[in-house]
Amino acid sequence: MPETTSESTAAAVLAAADYFEGYSVVGLLAVLGVLFVAIAFGAGRLLRPVVPTPEKLLTYECGVDPVGEGWAHTQVRYYVYAFLYVIFAVDSIFLFPWATVFAADGYGATTLVEMFIFLGFLAVGLLYAYKKGVLTWT
Repeated sequence: MPETTSESTAAAVLAAADYFEGYSVVGLLAVLGVLFVAIAFGAGRLLRPVVPTPEKLLTYECGVDPVGEGWAHTQVRYYVYAFLYVIFAVDSIFLFPWATVFAADGYGATTLVEMFIFLGFLAVGLLYAYKKGVLTWT
C-alpha cells in the first residue's frame, strides 16, 4: 500500500526534527557560553573601580618604563623552541587515541606499524633540527 502525501510529509518532518535535534543542543550550549561570557564581562565592568590617572595610562611592559623607540629585535630561536614544543604536543595528542585503538581486536599490528612510522618521521625531523644546530642555546 503506497504512502499518501500527508504521511510522507509527516515522515520527512520527523526525519528533519531528528536531524536538527543534535544541532539544537550544540546551538543551545553555544548561546549559553556566549551569555556566560557576556555576563562575566558585564559584571566585571559594573564592579570594577574606574579611576584613570596619568600613571595608569602610561604604557607598561615587564616592569620597565618605556624609553626610546617601540621597536626591538626579537631572537628567532625562541620561536623555534615554541614550534618544536607545538610539534611534540601534537605528537602526544596522537599517541593517546593510538593507545586506545591498539588494544582493540584486529588492530594491534597495523596500528603499531603506523605509529612507528609516525614516530620515525618525528625522529627524522628532530635529527634534522639537531644537525642544523637549532637545538643549541647560544
